[in-house]
Order: sequence, then C-alpha cells, then structure tokens
Amino acid sequence: MKVSARAHILLLAASVALAYGNAVTGPFQFDDYNVIVNNPAVHSWPAWWRDLGQGGIRPLLKLSYLLNWLTGWGAVGFHLVNVALHGANTVLVYLLGCRLAGRYLPADPARVRAVALAGALVFALHPVQTEAVTYICGRSVSLMSFFYFASLLSYIDGRAASCRLRTYLLSPFLFGLALAVKEVAVTLPVALLLWEATGQRPDRRPIDFIAGTAVHWLLLLAGLAALAMHDGYRTLLWFSLQTRSIAANLLSEVNGITYLLSCLVWPQRLDIDPDLPVLTALSLPVVAEFCLLLLLVVVAICWYRRMPWLTFGVFWFFLHLAPTNSLVPRLDIANERQLYLAGWGFFMILAMAGTSQPIRRPVSRLGFSILCCLLLAATVSRNLAYVSEIALWEDTARNSPGRARVHNNLGYAYYLAGRFPEAQVAYLEALRLAPDFRLARSNLALLPAPMNRGNEPPEDRGVQEK
Repeated sequence: MKVSARAHILLLAASVALAYGNAVTGPFQFDDYNVIVNNPAVHSWPAWWRDLGQGGIRPLLKLSYLLNWLTGWGAVGFHLVNVALHGANTVLVYLLGCRLAGRYLPADPARVRAVALAGALVFALHPVQTEAVTYICGRSVSLMSFFYFASLLSYIDGRAASCRLRTYLLSPFLFGLALAVKEVAVTLPVALLLWEATGQRPDRRPIDFIAGTAVHWLLLLAGLAALAMHDGYRTLLWFSLQTRSIAANLLSEVNGITYLLSCLVWPQRLDIDPDLPVLTALSLPVVAEFCLLLLLVVVAICWYRRMPWLTFGVFWFFLHLAPTNSLVPRLDIANERQLYLAGWGFFMILAMAGTSQPIRRPVSRLGFSILCCLLLAATVSRNLAYVSEIALWEDTARNSPGRARVHNNLGYAYYLAGRFPEAQVAYLEALRLAPDFRLARSNLALLPAPMNRGNEPPEDRGVQEK
C-alpha cells in the first residue's frame, strides 16, 4: 500500500510531540539568563531597535526572543516555539531526504520515501537534539537550521525546475535570514557545491556549479565583509584567539569532534558542559582519533563513485562542524547542539545503509521500529534533566565531575533553592578543583554565616553564551 507524504509528515509531527511533550514545562537554564532573562535587548521593541542600531549581533534570533517575551507566557512559550521549530525542521529534513535519495534511487520510489522517513525520524527522535530543542537558547541553532534547510530545499527545487526565482532570489534570501540568526550559516554556499558535486550529473561542468550558486557566494562575501567591520565580531574574534593557540585548538578539536561523533553513535552520557581537555601535545589517543576521522574522509573519497550518498553524508558532517570545531578557538571545545545541523549527514548515511535490504521485510521494519522507540525513550529521559536547574547540574556533575564550573553552577542552583548545606559542598568542590576560581569563592560568601568562607561581593552566574 502506498503511503502518502502527508501521512509521513503527520507521523513525524506526532513523533516530535511525543518526544518533547515533557520538555515544555522546564525553566530557564544556564545561558538563558544572560541571553534572554537578563538581556534588556529582547524585552521591548525600543530596546531591540536600539540594540540593532548599536550593532547588536544575531538580530533575527533576538527578534524571536523578543516576540516570545512579549507574549508573557514565560519559559513555556519559549519551549513551545522551540518544539515547533524542531517539528518544522524535521519536515524540511524529510523533504530534503526525498530529494537526496531520489537522486540515487530514481527507479525505486518506495525506497526513496522509506529513506527520507527513516532519516527524518532519527533526526526528530535522537536525544542529542535536546540541547538545541529543550535548552531554550539552543534556538540559535534550530532557528538558523530552519532557514538553512529551507534555503537548500529552495535551491534544489529551483535548479530541478529551472526556476530562477527560487534559485537566485528565494534561496539566497533564506540564506541571508540564516546568517542573521547565527553566523555559522556561512557554510551554505559550500554545502550547495557539495550537493552538486555528489549528484551523479556527468553533464554538469564545475562552472555550472559555480554559476548556480553565484548569488549565494556574493551574499557570503558581503556578510563576511560586514562581520569584519563589526566591532562586536572583531572583539569576539580577538577574545577567541586569546583563548588558546591555533595548534592547541586543532589538537583539542580532534578529541572534540570524536566526542561529538560518539554522541551520535552512543548517546548514553549527554552533557550540557562536557569536560573536554585542552590538548597541547600529541598523544597516542589523539593520534588514534585523528586516524579514525581521516579514515572516514578517505573512505568517503574512495567510494565517491560507488556510494556518492556516503561521500555527501561524511563531508556534510565535517563541513558543518568546521565553523565551530576547527581553527578559531571557542571557550568550550564542543557542545552537542553543534550536531543539530551536522548530524543530518550521519542520519542520512544510516537511512541509506539501513534500507539497503528490501523495505517490506518485517524484520527490517521491526528493527527500525525498535530503534525509534529506544531513541524516543532516551529523548524523553534526557528532557527530565532540564526539569529544574538542580536536576540539570546534578546530571552534569555526574558526567563531568572534574569541571569546576559545573560544581559552581550546581552550588548556585542549590543556593537559589535555599539548600545551603548542599550549596556549600558544591562550592567547596569547585574550589578544590580550581583554587583560584573567584566566582565560586564569592558565591560561597553569599551563604548564611557560619557557612560562608569570605566577604567578597556577590557576582552573577559567570556563564556566557557559547
């Protein structure tokens, strides 16, 4: 029996609702306070306009926060929008999956739909997505991805239908919106070239690829020029380059990317603040991790003719980690929400490989159904970590016991809840791990006497947007 695309979309929407139904009651967490709750720029129209006029970054993201804030629904309203965005992205991923699989399986429409549905279901249900969905300020990734996927889909359909409006106007416009949400969208022109290069179109010349993406490249150059002249981004770049050397960052990111890859394969210990070390010298584990990543690239290149979808998926994964996990250092080595866009390549490889057998076999359907149920259960369980600030930081402390910032944030969560003895234990653990941690010491001073250990003035949470 032929199942329509509409039925698949309804199934995907229901899956997202089931996976994130228990996420909408969670409070603001961590960076949400700096980015939303304590940020006047997203509390009123005049403040947003003023921030825009003063060169504030990510204006479209802040606009979405402003609209949410003005509804007065609190954290629940933010969560509902995040879940709706994830549902919309899941539908876009399904449509893109149909286009992707259709290039390699033109004579098998049933398998094309199966591949697209499988990839979209894993995208919708994988627990690694929770940091971009359940964590409110993870919207920077999911909203950017919405415009990014929409731009890619518009370009693909425009090229297929020889529609210049979609190819040269709508797709670049959506690309511009993605850039206005988060600057990591700069990869889109390269992603379009990757799409063309793996499309099994021998009649297309490289110059045709460039011509089809010319407007996107011009927009990218204009965007990079604007970023270079923007005081905020110049300051951010300067701060990033002071964080660690480029050589140390490259070594650290080999470990970071391997960690992110492990989160896709075995998402057992997801962590909002993973304890990944800064590496300054080669070691056997780092060499082994580099060889693993290099092997993936080599296999993708060597199997380009035989399995172009594998080439597409592998290079999509690495391309979309490049802005955050390569040359430019960041305060944190890696965060799970960086996989929201990059992970689609991995999911499509899984879908194409997993449907290599006849899709009507009951065993294949049963196996995939079990996988989806496990992913659904893992996502629902992971959402429980966001039910309160204490729950989140207790979970993080179990996964990253050697990270002083985690214990400080756990102590502050206890402090807000009036659990002062537990707050004291957490602050002292943070100071044991990092004796020079001023924030933990001043937070300890906030505790009622005789628990406090100092008289420093109180400070804020000391966290920043990542």
